[in-house]
Amino acid sequence: MSLTTTSIARLDGAIKTYGRLTALDGANLQIGRGELLALLGPNGAGKTTAIALLLGLIRADAGTVELFGRNPQQIEARRRIGVMLQNAVLPPTLRVGELLRLTASYYPSPRPLAETAELAGIGELLKRPYAKLSGGQQRSVQFALALCGRPELLFLDEPTVGMDIDARQKLWSAIRRLIAEGCAVLLTTHYLEEAEVLADRVCVMAHGRMIHEGTVDELRARVALKRIRCVTATSIEKVRGWPDVAEARLDGERLHITTADAETVVRHLLGADAQLRELEVQRAGLAEAFTELTRDADEVSANDQREAA
Repeated sequence: MSLTTTSIARLDGAIKTYGRLTALDGANLQIGRGELLALLGPNGAGKTTAIALLLGLIRADAGTVELFGRNPQQIEARRRIGVMLQNAVLPPTLRVGELLRLTASYYPSPRPLAETAELAGIGELLKRPYAKLSGGQQRSVQFALALCGRPELLFLDEPTVGMDIDARQKLWSAIRRLIAEGCAVLLTTHYLEEAEVLADRVCVMAHGRMIHEGTVDELRARVALKRIRCVTATSIEKVRGWPDVAEARLDGERLHITTADAETVVRHLLGADAQLRELEVQRAGLAEAFTELTRDADEVSANDQREAA
């Protein structure tokens, strides 16, 4: 079955302007059941506006916006989602358990309190006032509030900001469990390794447009660069002088090289140092692909502006 027939949320040619600023310029986006879609882009790309449209917080000036085949502002659609935004203001004096019970009461078939607490990893926080929690603990509670209604679609906006490594790993594990249950997730994050680990598909935005959509591997494949790591007696100055080397840096005794022609550079390394060791070659990661895509989009936008002027 195609994504088109299984999509539960979509933007089709969505346009949103604020005065002379075009926040979304014909944006297209689809989210399928049981998948995690990572929505990536630099600040000002239009991610927040796209999410606000799908949540029914604002209306599009043109195009189609649907949530479960309905207008996102209809309560029947909203009851089927969970939301964890980047900024949340919650009653500071309420205890965590009270916040969960209150939020769960808004949904027709919420999760039991104990199940929600276990899934979000906040069982030991239930009796504590929200204001007495650390920033990372408050984010974990916000995650629990987003999933307590047993949503079919979960919106997570920078969910791990402020979390330590252990809390972040627990949240990743919980997200995987939700996906396995059939929940769909729309994730925005500046931690690209988060998208690389979790996402089924990635959508990259720039200047209000979707400039790439596909799997993580498909996005990586758009970038020709590879990374080489090794320990060598060859000086970094010499390596930087090779024509095929885009970047070279030292991390302790380990040399890191970025290149579009790994085979040629490896030959240079072996020819220059017969004692070369700990050689590794990897294709570019999501971060390099993201940087290259958005840089190209910036160049296109700048050219368009010059032609319009």
